[in-house]
Amino acid sequence: MHSRFAIFAESLLTGVWLAVAALPLVTLLPAFAAGCAHLRRHLESRPSGWREFAADVREAARSGRRFSLLWWAVIALLVFDWRVARSGLLPGGPLLIAVAALGLPAVAVAGLRTAAAWRPGRPWRLVRTVDLGGSLLLVGGFAAVAASAWQVPPLAVPAVGCLAAAAVALERRAALR
Repeated sequence: MHSRFAIFAESLLTGVWLAVAALPLVTLLPAFAAGCAHLRRHLESRPSGWREFAADVREAARSGRRFSLLWWAVIALLVFDWRVARSGLLPGGPLLIAVAALGLPAVAVAGLRTAAAWRPGRPWRLVRTVDLGGSLLLVGGFAAVAASAWQVPPLAVPAVGCLAAAAVALERRAALR
């Protein structure tokens, strides 16, 4: 029981570190990657303090710059498409709304899963395997973070750490298959 509580507490702390590192927003994926790397090190009983996390953020931001910018561009494009389609000025607007509504969570999950799979010293590689159950769990986790941010905004910060822990757990689950 003690180790489960320690992992939960480490997840909450990771959420705070992750939120601080992601303040510029462009560094969201590198911060998430560093948070997942931190939690993996913690689970493996290796040194996993603030210094290691900060070094991981720097390395992930450097090596994942292109992927992160592309991820943000695709999200911005889908949000733009959704807003234009909702205006009613385009023929086929409902179809475009559906594409954007399905595309946004798919792109968000692909980015988070790719960030979770990143390892220090390695380049970023898009996660191409489709684990629908795991992806839906991440969508649910993101919805929980959004709900906590809406209801009690300060809870969103540690909840992001729980989302990183869920991504690490999904990665480990996939490795067992």
